[in-house]
Amino acid sequence: MKAGPLPQTITGVGLGLRSAHIPNIINLKPQQLWFEVLTDNYLNVGGQLRKQLETIAESYLLAMHGVGLSLGSTDPINWDYVKQLKIFAQTYAIKQISEHCCFTSFGGHQFHDLVPIPFTEEAVNHIATRIRQVQDYLEQTILIENVSSYYTILHSTLSEGEFITAVSEEADCHILLDVNNAWVNQANHGYSAKTMISQLPSSRIKEIHLAGYEDKGTHLIDTHNSPISEVVWNLYEWTLQQLGAIPTLIEWDKNLPTWAILFEQHQKAQLIMQRNLSRATLA
Repeated sequence: MKAGPLPQTITGVGLGLRSAHIPNIINLKPQQLWFEVLTDNYLNVGGQLRKQLETIAESYLLAMHGVGLSLGSTDPINWDYVKQLKIFAQTYAIKQISEHCCFTSFGGHQFHDLVPIPFTEEAVNHIATRIRQVQDYLEQTILIENVSSYYTILHSTLSEGEFITAVSEEADCHILLDVNNAWVNQANHGYSAKTMISQLPSSRIKEIHLAGYEDKGTHLIDTHNSPISEVVWNLYEWTLQQLGAIPTLIEWDKNLPTWAILFEQHQKAQLIMQRNLSRATLA
C-alpha cells in the first residue's frame, strides 16, 4: 500500500479513522486525505487493529484526538496517560495532537461527557498552566477544541471566543475550531457562531472539525451520528472565507455510515475548500 514518502504537514480534508471503515481504506486506497485517530481507542490495543493502524500509517498522515487529558479538571494530571500519548505520537509520527477545552474527571471520577468550564480569567490561568505542562512533556504544541454545551455557567465573565483566545495565547497552544459545536452553541445559547469564530486568533487555528448534530426541538446535541447539516456546511464555507484553507476533519462516531456515504461528505468538504482556494487565487 505504501506509495512513496509522505508529506510533512496535514492539508486538505481528513476523516476520523473508525475500525469499521479500515478494510475499505486498505482495499480502496483513497487519495488526498488524512486520518484522525481517537487516541483513547488505540492506546492499549494490539492484534489485528494495531496491525491495520500500522498499515494505514505507512501511507497516510495521522493526527490524534483525545478525551482523556481532562485539561480543565482540578484533579492532578495523569502523567502515565501523557506518557502513553507521547510514545504513541512518536511511534506513528503523529502530526497533530488535539484535546478538548473542558474537563472529563473530578475527584478521581471519570465522566463520559465533555464538561464545560466557566469562562473566567481564573479558569484561563488554570487550564493554560496545565496545557503548558503537557506540551513541555510531549515536546509538541497541542490543539484545544471548543466544546458544545447545554447550559449556561452564570459565573462566566468572558465570551466563548474571548476565553478560547485567552487560553491559547496564555498556553501558547493551537486551536481546533469545531464549526458544528459553534453552531450548536449558537442554537442553544443565542450568541453568534460567526462572532465567536471572528474573535479567535486566526494564526492559531490549525484544524477544523465538522460533524452532524441532533435536533431535540428545544436544543441541539453534538452527536456525530448523522450527515453534516446544511447550516453547518454554510458556516464552514463562511469560515474558510475568513481563514483560508484550514485542514478539516469530518467526524462520524455513531450510526456509522457506509464508506461510500462518509467519503461523499469528504468530497463535499473538499469541493468547498477548493472553491474557496479558487476565489482566493482570483482575488
